[in-house]
Amino acid sequence: MTQQRKIIYDIICKSPLHMTAEQIYAEAKRMRPSIAMGTVYRNLGLMAEAGEILRIEMPGRPDHFDKTVAPHHHCVCLKCGAVSDVPIPDLTELLEKHIGSPVTGYDLTVHVLCENCKE
Repeated sequence: MTQQRKIIYDIICKSPLHMTAEQIYAEAKRMRPSIAMGTVYRNLGLMAEAGEILRIEMPGRPDHFDKTVAPHHHCVCLKCGAVSDVPIPDLTELLEKHIGSPVTGYDLTVHVLCENCKE
């Protein structure tokens, strides 16, 4: 693993947030001023393809990245775009029961107003 990739991975793993590439780049730039935005994007893509991190695709907004690669769900704030985990169990069995066919995967995003935006 290159030094740049390790920095990017560590930023994602240490953050309580689901960060965007821009946020990751800003943090990486503080740690290693010579890092380029293209390096961050390239490494995020490679890590997501390798299953090391999870890319959360956000229609109309920048993708976010998650250290948790096990299947789980997300809340997205409609106002600020913040992404957080939803603490509910896997729904595969429930979906298969209602659909009547095997489920090979699904994405669940719950749209909310986060605590900060409710105020």
